[in-house]
Amino acid sequence: MNLRDIKKDIEFLIGDFVEDCLMFAMLHPDKDVTRVEGLINEASDLADSLFDKVNHPAKDVKPRAYYNRIGAELIGGLDQLCEKLSALAK
Repeated sequence: MNLRDIKKDIEFLIGDFVEDCLMFAMLHPDKDVTRVEGLINEASDLADSLFDKVNHPAKDVKPRAYYNRIGAELIGGLDQLCEKLSALAK
């Protein structure tokens, strides 16, 4: 996996989650929209953090392992955000 693919994955997956949040807000106008906005802000912070890590890699680690950890962090962070969005529906 090259650097361009990692950046595209971050952008696509975070964007997809934001779309899910907006769809949730439209389908559930009775729910608290500020909590959905908070989730969108958390997703934005996650993307910023990951882009910073991708653009400024540590010098003392192997690139493949480093970028694999970033991918795992992306999936883990999105999983937590999706659980929070699901909890809003209850």
